[in-house]
Amino acid sequence: MPGLVRGVYLPRAADAGAFSLATYGIPMLVLATTGSAVWTGLAFAMEWIPRLAVVTFAGTLVDRHGAARVFRLACALRALVVLAAAVVLPVQSGGPEVTVMVLAAASGGLNQFSYVAAETSGADASRRAGSRAHRVQSVLLGVDQTALLAGPALAGLLVQWTGSTGLLTTCAAFSLLAAVLTPRQLVPCETSSPADAVPAPGLRTGWAVLGERPALAWLVGGLVVSNLSVGVLQAATPVIVVRQLGHSTGSVGLIWSAAVASLLAVAACRGAISRWGLWPVGALSATVAAGACLAVAQATTYSMYLVLVAVLMAGEGGLTVVLRTLRSHLIPAPVFGATLALTILLLLAPFPLAGLLVAVLPPDRLGHALGICAVVQALALTVTFARLRTLPGLRPAHP
Repeated sequence: MPGLVRGVYLPRAADAGAFSLATYGIPMLVLATTGSAVWTGLAFAMEWIPRLAVVTFAGTLVDRHGAARVFRLACALRALVVLAAAVVLPVQSGGPEVTVMVLAAASGGLNQFSYVAAETSGADASRRAGSRAHRVQSVLLGVDQTALLAGPALAGLLVQWTGSTGLLTTCAAFSLLAAVLTPRQLVPCETSSPADAVPAPGLRTGWAVLGERPALAWLVGGLVVSNLSVGVLQAATPVIVVRQLGHSTGSVGLIWSAAVASLLAVAACRGAISRWGLWPVGALSATVAAGACLAVAQATTYSMYLVLVAVLMAGEGGLTVVLRTLRSHLIPAPVFGATLALTILLLLAPFPLAGLLVAVLPPDRLGHALGICAVVQALALTVTFARLRTLPGLRPAHP
C-alpha cells in the first residue's frame, strides 16, 4: 500500500499545481486573447459557478465510488479539456470567447471534483494518523498554500511568454501527473462503498452529521461569519490600496504575497498543537485573525496595511489547520464527501455576498464596512471558542 508521500502528498501537489494554474491562469488567458475586462470577469464567474453547483454531487460521488477513482477521473478529464483548448485556440479563426468560456466552466467544475476527492483522502490519512492528524493536515495545507503562491506567478509568466499553448499544456501536464501518481487506493483504509450502504445523498446527509457533532457545527458557523470579513477584505483591497492609499495596481499583488505568513503559521501549528492541543491553538489563531481584521480597517499607510494583512492570513492559516483536523476526526468516513461538500458550500457562501457588498458601497465607506464586519467576526469567534471549550472534540483527539 502507498505511504503518505506517494499515496497522498504527491498526487495532492500535482493537482494543486493544475488547480492553481487553471484558477488564476484562465482569466489572464481570457484577457490576453480577448482584450476585454468584461469577458475576463465573466470567465472568473464561469469558473466559480460550476464549482458551487457540483460540490454536493461531487461529495456524494466520492462517498459512493471512492476518492481515488473520482480524483483520477477528474484529473484525466481536466487534462483532456485543457489540451483540447490548447489545440483549438491557436487555430481558431473566429472570436475565442465561446472556447474560453467553455474552458473556464469545464475546468472549474472538474477542479471541484478533484478538490473534494483530495480532501477526502487527506481526511482518511488524518484518521489513520491518530494524534498526529494535525501534522498531516498542516502538510496538506502547506501544499495548497505553496500552489496558491506559485500558481499566479507561473501562470502570468506562461501567458506572457508562451501564450495559451504554454499555459494549457503545463496545466494538462500537472493534471496527467496527478492522475498517474494516484494509486488504486489513496490511503490503505479507503474502500468503495456499495450503493445500498451509502446514506441519502446530498445536503441532507451533511446537515445530519453537523447536527450530531456540535463541535464541528459551531466551528463551521464561526468561520462562516469570519469569512464574510475575509471576503470583504479581499474584494475591497484593490479599491483601498489604489484609491485610498494611493498605490499602483502592482502593489495590490504584493499584498497577497503576505500569504507567506500563512505558510509560516501552518508550520508553527504542527508543534503547537502537539504540545498544547487544538483548542488553545484555535483560540489563539482566532484572536490573531480578529484583532488583525479590526486593525486593518483602521490602517492609514500601505506598509501598515501590508503587515496587518500578513498577520490576518497567519491567523486564518492556524484556523484552517484546526478546522481540517477536527473535520477529519469528527466526520464518519462513509459520509465524509457529502459532509465536506456542505461545509465547503457554507464556508464559500459569504464571498459572493462580500463582493456584492463592496459593489454597492461607495469607496470611501469600505473601511467602515470592513470595521463593522471585523467587530461581528470578533464576536462570532469569541462565542464559538467559548462554546467549544465546553464541548468534546477539540481536546480528546490530542491528549
